[in-house]
Amino acid sequence: SCTSHVILLFNLPISDMIGTTAFLPQLLWSIVTQYRSIPYTACITQAFLIHMYGTGNLLILSIMAYDRYIAICFPLSVVLLTCLPGLDPACPQRFDPACLLLFVLQMRLPRCKSVIMNVFCDNPSLLKLTCVNTTINNVVGLFNTAVIQAVSLSVQAFSYVKILIACMVSRRSEAKMKAINTCLAQLMILAIFEFVATFTILSHRFNTVSADLQKIMGMLIFLIPPLLNPIVYGLYTGEIRNALLRIIKKRSISV
Repeated sequence: SCTSHVILLFNLPISDMIGTTAFLPQLLWSIVTQYRSIPYTACITQAFLIHMYGTGNLLILSIMAYDRYIAICFPLSVVLLTCLPGLDPACPQRFDPACLLLFVLQMRLPRCKSVIMNVFCDNPSLLKLTCVNTTINNVVGLFNTAVIQAVSLSVQAFSYVKILIACMVSRRSEAKMKAINTCLAQLMILAIFEFVATFTILSHRFNTVSADLQKIMGMLIFLIPPLLNPIVYGLYTGEIRNALLRIIKKRSISV
């Protein structure tokens, strides 16, 4: 429905804002002041918000893909989205219990190191500060990541395959090209986000990965999606694009 689509578009920038707010202020403060220390509680908070951002983005993109599938393949039943249990459009901003458990387990561990080899705090970096067994934390973290990735990718793969099939059998060439272009743009963002996030997560498991490359790839998570999401999901939406063009025309005329 129109309401669910608006709510979803509203959730996406909120999720992006959570990620950039958790990452950029601390980075800029460190660059300006040359002060590279951060309190442990602030580091835990930053890591939790960053994990919330990653989880939230994946869930929002999944629900948006399913919403588009319903809108294209079942236009008369689009209201169904808001009635499905677990697919409430506002749900991505709720806490992930498994993510919360991950950081509860993290806070119980004693620390014997104080240097994080990264530009931001995250769970794998925090685990490297402890000298005790972290098997439980690793299992919970990998399980949480695997479940979220499996659900997200399954929903999106199902939705986009169904959309492409519907476009191929459609006789309306204009509608077909519009849907395909939109899907390709969304898949491009998803591919970039997935590649960078997966590389960052797995790089902590291998000592052969360059620390500088790990830092650069980690920063891209907070730079590329927030820059591209407004373009793809905002300006690609006809109503938003037309409204923006009207505003620009009015201002140019008044000047």
